[in-house]
Amino acid sequence: MNMTKTAILLAGLTALFLAVGYLVGGIGGMLIALAFACVSNLYAYWNADQLVLRLYRAREVSERESPGFHGIVKQLARRAGIPMPRVYIIDNPQPNAFATGRNPQNAAVAATTGLLKILNSNEVAGVMAHELAHVRNRDTLTMTITATVAGALGMLANWVMFAMAFGGGNRNNPLGPFGALLVALLAPVAAMLVQMAISRTREYEADRIGAEICGDPMWLASALQKLDQGARGIDNAAAEENPATAHMFIVNPLHARSMDSLFSTHPSTANRVAKLKEMAGIVSPWG
Repeated sequence: MNMTKTAILLAGLTALFLAVGYLVGGIGGMLIALAFACVSNLYAYWNADQLVLRLYRAREVSERESPGFHGIVKQLARRAGIPMPRVYIIDNPQPNAFATGRNPQNAAVAATTGLLKILNSNEVAGVMAHELAHVRNRDTLTMTITATVAGALGMLANWVMFAMAFGGGNRNNPLGPFGALLVALLAPVAAMLVQMAISRTREYEADRIGAEICGDPMWLASALQKLDQGARGIDNAAAEENPATAHMFIVNPLHARSMDSLFSTHPSTANRVAKLKEMAGIVSPWG
């Protein structure tokens, strides 16, 4: 199922590349865009994880450097039945975390210093179990490729806008300048909607499996409440500059509204906590 999602995602984003190329330069532009899409997809598959980690200036830590955090991840990886991932810390006050890597054998988990500061050990375990659920489900392949290809599509759209501003790219354009402008504006939005649709359902599943891995749904529920509140009040400059990566985090780093909406990268924290409480047998709503 996850491989099917990945294939559909790549096909959709590749189609957007082709649409941009065709509306700007006809068949020739479409072929150039296809070549660009193929290169982007191949690069994303092999290098997207390192690209994202460098983007957030994540620092790999050993068990000696961070014994508590490293130990939590090691124990959870054993419970999840997956290889020990590489462990990274991001020097950022916003409490958040993500996982990346093309498969469980090449995975990494990263947490911000803000997260490690405000969460207790049980809550950290809940968050890391959620991220390891992404790794075990191979969601990280979808996440990293989506972030890289959507970002590349945004850059391509910006190039179209730049070319139009200087009168270029219109000679072979089937729909003229208006068509190029329209696709340049709508292509990144369409890519974002693809990200949202996949991200929202994936988060619920990772919450469920993560709760099973750590052994207590309330560890993750408590962590989500703290992370949601912290992310709303603290900026994440790197995420704001690279919104295509926002869906990778456990809570939205872009200060999304608490209600589920079409343009939210994540389900509402209230809904996620409510489902976790159902798993724990607690019926009272989140307050």
